[in-house]
Amino acid sequence: MTATLHDLLRPLGSTGLRVSPLGLGTVKLGRDQGVKYPTGFTIPDDRQARHLLSMARDLGINLIDTAPAYGNSEERLGHLLRGEREAWVIVSKVGEEFEDGQSRFDFSAAHTRHSVERSLKRLGTDYLDLVLVHSNGDDLAILNDTPVYETLATLKQEGKIGGYGFSGKTVDGGMQALHDGDCAMVTYNLERREEAAVIDYAAAHGKGILVKKALASGHLCLDREDAVRLSFELLFDRPGVASAIIGTINPQHLSDNVASIAAVLNKKT
Repeated sequence: MTATLHDLLRPLGSTGLRVSPLGLGTVKLGRDQGVKYPTGFTIPDDRQARHLLSMARDLGINLIDTAPAYGNSEERLGHLLRGEREAWVIVSKVGEEFEDGQSRFDFSAAHTRHSVERSLKRLGTDYLDLVLVHSNGDDLAILNDTPVYETLATLKQEGKIGGYGFSGKTVDGGMQALHDGDCAMVTYNLERREEAAVIDYAAAHGKGILVKKALASGHLCLDREDAVRLSFELLFDRPGVASAIIGTINPQHLSDNVASIAAVLNKKT
């Protein structure tokens, strides 16, 4: 019997959202330049992408992570998910643009609003469940010296986004982002655990946590046969973690990851 996540949805802080413990990252649906995976890949065509998304939904995954910086990922998802909007929790981002093989960052109020409204159009929806700031690493400067969070708060009041938060790179940035926002996306894996304090803060204050690089962009899987299971045990030992965002276009990897997470979580109950 195939393991699924249908009965293992978890609250994302106090957002009111319930998300699958595995989220599908979609950079590989739209961009193959400037990525840090250990092996190359070919962007899937629509038939392959539709199969992957259908399989994800059948396995109980309801969380999709995308971004304007992920090439044409948003546009493709808008086409591929047409008629299925209510089945998915969609997370997108603001702040980073990827053009001509390079990233540039803009955290101004005008660009933040433009970015969200463009994402709505690309994704074919009138609301985004969650929008995260795509940090360039200068977390505190972004939060303290730019109007990006204030603008996202306004967009939340307008009903265009359900919640907002920060995908950062520092503990201090994560802490401040959670104090004022709804969610943080942090790096946490077998090799990098410095942002554990952000996860614990979220658990204590009813804020949401999404984990990026849970498998170190695939690098951990090259070194240890049991790395996937150990990674998920590490993640879900911390009460603050709602979901791990993993970008895969390999159906077998998707199924294996679901089975691993289901085994870890069912063992805890």
